[in-house]
Amino acid sequence: MGVFAAAALVEGIVLPGVAWQPLVTVLALALAPALLWRRRSPLVAVLTGWGVTGLLSVLQLTAHTGELGLHSMTAVLILLYSLVRWGSGREMVLGTAFVAVVVALGMYASAAGLTDVFGGTVLLLLFVALAAVFRYRADLWRRQQREIRNEERVALARELHDTVAHHVSAIAVQAQAGGVVAGIQPEKAAEFLAVIEAEASRTLAEMRSVVRVLREEEAVAYTPQLGVADLPALARADATPTVEVSLDGALTRLARPVDIALYRLAQESLTNAVRHARSVTRVGIDVRREGGAVRLRVSDDGQTGPGPVPEPGFGLLGMAERAQLLGGSLSAGPGPEGGWVVEAVLPVEAVA
Repeated sequence: MGVFAAAALVEGIVLPGVAWQPLVTVLALALAPALLWRRRSPLVAVLTGWGVTGLLSVLQLTAHTGELGLHSMTAVLILLYSLVRWGSGREMVLGTAFVAVVVALGMYASAAGLTDVFGGTVLLLLFVALAAVFRYRADLWRRQQREIRNEERVALARELHDTVAHHVSAIAVQAQAGGVVAGIQPEKAAEFLAVIEAEASRTLAEMRSVVRVLREEEAVAYTPQLGVADLPALARADATPTVEVSLDGALTRLARPVDIALYRLAQESLTNAVRHARSVTRVGIDVRREGGAVRLRVSDDGQTGPGPVPEPGFGLLGMAERAQLLGGSLSAGPGPEGGWVVEAVLPVEAVA
C-alpha cells in the first residue's frame, strides 16, 4: 500500500496536463485503503476502488474535460482479481456487475473506439480468469488436504475400535472370572480387580491418545503402534480362554503397515473369539513367514452350532478391508476340526 500511495503522489505532482490535478491525486490516494481490504472484504474494496474510477468518469462527462485519472489507478485491476479470488458467490455477482457498469461508463466518457473496447474487455477477462484459476487450485488443494485428514481419522477410528474392543473384552472376561472366584476364594478377587484396573487404565490412555488426534487439526505425538513383536503380550495361560502365540520365520523386517496390520488383525480376531465364541477354552495365534508373504492364523476351539454361517459383521469387514488395502486377503469361517478360524495372508512389502 505504501508503494502505491507514494507512486500516486509522485505521479499526481509531476505528471503534466492532468485536469483537476489536486482532486485526482486525492482520489488516487483514496484507493490505498481499498488495497488493504482486498482479502478481508473484497466486495467493499471493489466498490470503493471502482467507485472512485466511476466518479472520475462522471466528472469527465459533466465537465467535458479530457482524460482524468493517473496511471497508478490501474491498481483497481488488483481489486477485481481479489474479488474473484477471495469473494463469495454473491459478492462476485454484485462486484462484477458494478465493475461492468463502471467500465461501460468510462468507455463512453472517453469515447473509446472498437479496438479500445475490445482490448479493455480482454484485459478485464484475463484478470478474472487468472483469479478463477488460482481460486480453483486453492479449493482443490484444500479438498485434497481434507480428504487426507478424513482418511487418517477413519484409520484412527478403526484403531480405536480395535484397541478398545480388545481391552474391554479382557475386562469383561476378568470380571466374569472374578465373580466366580469371589464366592469360592475371596482373597483372590483382589488379583482380578487389579487386572481389571490395569486394563481400564490402559484403555483410557489409548482412547485419549487417539481421540486427541481425531479432534485436532494438526498432528500430535502419540505412542508408537504395536506390531508382530508385541503379539506375545496377548498370550495368557492363567485365564479362560487361554491364549497361545506362535511366531515362526523372519518376522523382524516387515513393512511397517504390514507389521501394524498383523497385530491389529490378531487382536481383533482374539477379541471376536472371546466375545462371540461359545464355550471357548483356547485361542491360538500363529504367524509364520512363507516366502514373500506372512500368514496369520487365529483359531479357537469354541462350539459351532448347526445352520448357515452368519454374515460377517462390521469387524470382519473392516479386517478384510485392511488386508486388501495392503495387497493381501482375509478369510473367516468354521474350522475343519470345529471352532472358528480367521486366516490372513499379507505381502511382506505393503502395496503402495
